[in-house]
Amino acid sequence: MRFDEVGVLPEPGDNVAIASRRLEAGTVIDFGDQQVTLPHTVLEGHRFVARPVAADEPLLSWSTPFARARRDLVVGDYVCTPSSLASVTSRGVAGLPSEPSADNVPLDPYELDETALRLGRQVSPVERPGTFLGFKREQGPAGTRNHVVLVATSSRSSAFVTELARRLGNSPTVVPVAHTEGGEDVRPNNLHFLLATLSGFLLNPNVGAVLVVDTENDVVAGSNIREFIAEQGYPSLQVPHAFFTRTGGFEADLAAAAALVEPWIPQVLAQQRTEVPLTDLRIGLQCGGSDAFSGISANPLSGAVAREVIRHGGIAVLAETDELIGAEGYVLKNVRDVATARRFLQTIQSFKERVGWHGHTAEGNPSGGNVYRGLYNIVLKSVGAARKLDRDVRLDHVIDYAEPLPGPGFIFMDSPGNDLESVAGQVGSGCNLIFFTTGNGSITNFPFVPTIKFVTTSPRYELLKAEMDVDAGRYLTGTPMDTLTAETFDLTVRVASGEPSAGERAGHSQVSIWRDWKQTGPREGISIDRRPLPLAELPIDDRDAPLAGKPVPGRTATPPAIGLSLLAADGRRTPEQVGLILPTSLCSGQIALRLAEQAENEKWAGEAVSRLVALPHTEGCGSSGGASEQTFARTMVGYLLHPNVRMALLLEHGCEKTHNDYFRSRLVEAGADPARFGWASIQADGGLEAVGGRVREWFGRFGLPAPVEVAGGLGDLTVALEARGELTDDTADAFALVGASIVGAGGTVMLSSRGSLLANDRFRRNAFGSEDSVDPTIAHGQRFVESGWHVMRMPGTDWMETATGFGAGGAQQILAHVAGGTLSAQRFVPVVQLSADPATVRKHGDDLDAVVSGTRLEQAQVALRTVAAVASRRQVPRAVASGNVGFQITRGLLGTSM
Repeated sequence: MRFDEVGVLPEPGDNVAIASRRLEAGTVIDFGDQQVTLPHTVLEGHRFVARPVAADEPLLSWSTPFARARRDLVVGDYVCTPSSLASVTSRGVAGLPSEPSADNVPLDPYELDETALRLGRQVSPVERPGTFLGFKREQGPAGTRNHVVLVATSSRSSAFVTELARRLGNSPTVVPVAHTEGGEDVRPNNLHFLLATLSGFLLNPNVGAVLVVDTENDVVAGSNIREFIAEQGYPSLQVPHAFFTRTGGFEADLAAAAALVEPWIPQVLAQQRTEVPLTDLRIGLQCGGSDAFSGISANPLSGAVAREVIRHGGIAVLAETDELIGAEGYVLKNVRDVATARRFLQTIQSFKERVGWHGHTAEGNPSGGNVYRGLYNIVLKSVGAARKLDRDVRLDHVIDYAEPLPGPGFIFMDSPGNDLESVAGQVGSGCNLIFFTTGNGSITNFPFVPTIKFVTTSPRYELLKAEMDVDAGRYLTGTPMDTLTAETFDLTVRVASGEPSAGERAGHSQVSIWRDWKQTGPREGISIDRRPLPLAELPIDDRDAPLAGKPVPGRTATPPAIGLSLLAADGRRTPEQVGLILPTSLCSGQIALRLAEQAENEKWAGEAVSRLVALPHTEGCGSSGGASEQTFARTMVGYLLHPNVRMALLLEHGCEKTHNDYFRSRLVEAGADPARFGWASIQADGGLEAVGGRVREWFGRFGLPAPVEVAGGLGDLTVALEARGELTDDTADAFALVGASIVGAGGTVMLSSRGSLLANDRFRRNAFGSEDSVDPTIAHGQRFVESGWHVMRMPGTDWMETATGFGAGGAQQILAHVAGGTLSAQRFVPVVQLSADPATVRKHGDDLDAVVSGTRLEQAQVALRTVAAVASRRQVPRAVASGNVGFQITRGLLGTSM
């Protein structure tokens, strides 16, 4: 084959080329002056030597050193670093070398030479600026869309706004903004970012009406948002809006909130688009699932279209701070002034330091999918990502996450590389359209801002064209960039004027705000330089290391004669036999949820399972590795191996850090056979429709018999005990008796190390015979080794993260006493709520599963009967029945967004 048929040089001076297709070992390439036989397989997007490279000489892409040769390299040699070779080897690729040929280049701090800084001009404006059809707003620029938006102030109200949108008919006009933040009992470290983002959501041009929902005693409430808007000098809300605080039962609050929202819907639908200038267009520039061609086709194309938007007076916003580390020189090639250059570099340095507080380094940003598709390290990822800034465009401003846009031109916004978190910041800043470039085919969309997705290669576009908008790969096969720019600019105007994007047609969207971080400065044991500290050298609580899993000595009691009706299948008897669709990362979460709902309604598994469940979450990509990744993996494997799970399928997006192959390895490590599980990939299987067919086929292929009902007892159960709010002595005694009865019957009881029960002296005395503190027996989400009393280490106070940890540890039910308010249920583990508090019973009685009163024995008997009724499927917890459900995974003490 000719070199130009199989290789791409990003710039003429580069000494390595990118393979435009998979090249097997033995392939002969004609370089013009010589013919070379490739000694090893080179995957599409990976690099091979295009001219001889001496040992220790830098390897160049885009004229930028990204690695150094380990030995003398000749033309045709496969360029692979230790990390990239390990990544490809783990995927089972044949024909690879046994040793890497290059080493990654360390990320040395960029030194700014202010005397050489080019203070240039912005691209010249067009003579006659264009227009689009938008929705005019009194408080600012026009919107490209017009939605009624339901915003949760914290994760405690996320289930409420999601269910409210469903009750309002799941109309495309009404969209919920549910997220994971602000749900702890203490002020979050990301509070400013959270308030800025939520305030920006309310004022985004695409919002035609908005309801803000909080819960009594929230750390982050609607009043905080109102105060933030006033303090920061934001414009006042001019669209229909209301602030709603949940004060009563879930159903009653839903009805009251719906009564506020329903009159707005016809008003919003009646608004008409009018011709508005393109100066009102604000484009957020994003990339996800990047590959080696992102910096050659899709990113330059999005940058060129953004250049044209700026020439018409609009704004383009680049983000993802850690994905520009290593590309500082390119970003600052043309800058407005010295102060802007300094602020950009200060933003980079601040990000490095925050990551360092958590024992991480920016080199951890590239995902497994990035590396597999040719982005060996952060330098290659950064120099490609920076191409969203066109060479002719000037950097005008640098802003904080979700800070309002200061004016026209090209702006950089501080944000993590996590796609969804970065998009949320751009929307909070005021962007009304998103350009999203992707190599693997990311399906990311935002609820009320349309996303135009650019794919780097034509084969990938053809595979996923139902989910993609622009085939940037045509540039690689000869279509001029100017032609693609003109076509895509026209598409941009059409989408801004109302033409649905591919993501809108698919109806898929997610929200994730820059997640809270636990560390707020350097500390002993945490490295803040380029070298991440080995996990073994970190304090055991910080790294959430597994514990012995042996029970703590505690009291037992003779259980009352309470029988259970369990389900027996495959040699196990459990309260449920569940079919599970588990997304391997955040980007496949909503698709997993939709597939599980469809599978449940259409009985894809027949009668083999009692219900089908999906567990959408925000992890698995765009977050740091190390301790938090180990906790995440342990949590995920815990659900796959949960005793209640009969059938489980993993659904990957395709480009995440924790893809299907990653979890195959984790299951083998846990002693499980990966062949027991189903495996599907949104990207590799060809998009949403194709992957849905694959999931349907897997669940339907077995024809398993229905589970058989059998008799059981309390000793067959693993129950987590929890308390929120005030606890009387009698109720503390009753919960200790409940636990002692379950353990006495041979079952297991789990407690949270941060929960109110374990903090209660009376409970500890009655459960463990002493008021002394009780140490954890299992890490967060860890399975116990022996039944009995167990304490799970909990790194925070967020209720949903606590419940998720219980479930991963094997809990089959959570029994909670609540006072002052109720809890959301967990999607997988039934949450049973009871109360002995008269005020709570009066106010929230409709959400309680039982009311307890009287002596400790009387309260314990009611609690145990309720546990038995739910375990026997005779009673459905109120929160589950009403749709007040969620699922959220902790990042522990060291996890941070990247």
